[in-house]
Amino acid sequence: MESLFVTQKLKNLLPKIQAFVEKELYPLETTENLLHNFSYVLPVLNQKRNLVKNAGLWGLHLPEADGGLGLTLCEFGQISEVLASSPFGHYVFNTQAPDIGNTELLHKYAPKHLKDKYLKPLMNGEIRSCFSMTEPEFAGSNPTMMGTTAVKDGDDYIINGHKWFTSSADGAAFAVVMAVTNPDAAPHKRASQIIVPLDTPGYKFIRNIPIMGHAGDSWASHAEVLYENVRVPQANLIGIEGSGFLLAQERLGPGRIHHCMRFIGIAERSFDLMCRYAASREMEPGVMLGEKQFIQGFIAESRAEIDSARLLVLRTAKNIDEQGAAAVRDEISMIKFFTANMMLRVIDRAIQTHGALGMTNDILLSQWYSHERAARIYDGADEVHKTALARGILKGYGLDTRKK
Repeated sequence: MESLFVTQKLKNLLPKIQAFVEKELYPLETTENLLHNFSYVLPVLNQKRNLVKNAGLWGLHLPEADGGLGLTLCEFGQISEVLASSPFGHYVFNTQAPDIGNTELLHKYAPKHLKDKYLKPLMNGEIRSCFSMTEPEFAGSNPTMMGTTAVKDGDDYIINGHKWFTSSADGAAFAVVMAVTNPDAAPHKRASQIIVPLDTPGYKFIRNIPIMGHAGDSWASHAEVLYENVRVPQANLIGIEGSGFLLAQERLGPGRIHHCMRFIGIAERSFDLMCRYAASREMEPGVMLGEKQFIQGFIAESRAEIDSARLLVLRTAKNIDEQGAAAVRDEISMIKFFTANMMLRVIDRAIQTHGALGMTNDILLSQWYSHERAARIYDGADEVHKTALARGILKGYGLDTRKK
């Protein structure tokens, strides 16, 4: 808990959420549950969801008008850190990506008929969704390059395209699809976002993509999909035509806060596991692992890096709340690459501290190490964010690197 950013709401909420996660979710982190696909543990997680609802902790990220608590992004970010200490936390509280981003998107930009049909059941946890933007044929770091098209035909769009890393498509009810609707417009005004129910003819689920050897299923998966002459009403458009890139940026600003606070939660739990092991593992009679200077170095560096990242991210979240995401683009880029790398370093130190045990599936570390390597790639590769940050800084010194 970071006292600089804690509000009265959080003083009441955070201990309750922490207690729930430790009591109800930590015991589920068994080797069996971690090795199997997500669907294996899904029935018990859905039972835990009911406990969350009964405890009055459901919909924490939602506005008060929708039954939530009207938390700011900065407030919810601190809750997100606590939920991330377990791989099951965000799902059980219905604050998991990509659904939380789609919820925010639909709440802000979707017309009423789409909110009634898709947003309400999404908020209630009755359905899941996915976000379909990245394409294997084009660089994901440049979302203005896109082959998927949505062509008008009467009152409908006909969508054709090939997508991958459509996370959580397996079992989702609908996708928010990014497609080119205005090919002759400026690059940033060509694409739109359209809701596609995944039972629509022409939609084809190809596979869950193996990540570090594990394809997963259900919510914990990344799919490759095809849209072949998929016909949906033009009324399924989110926002206005040509606003797809703008909406993606709007979605990704808060989304990066969600991601970064999740990274911090993972790092904090890894740090806790490392310290507990260092304090209890006997290396020789009467000498604990934590008495070794190199382990003390791991602990000191990790504590400083986690705390630094947390302050950066919460400052950015507060500035987004007060000024909007567009005003703090450089900060958003900075926290993304800084926090992702911090998390991976802490996990690596924790594995090294545990020795051979750290490589096994008997504890969480190996799972996080393999699944979270992607943190330096998704939602913008490190190199893209570093370039964006450097350009923003240099512009303040009178050098506009974009003119070349």
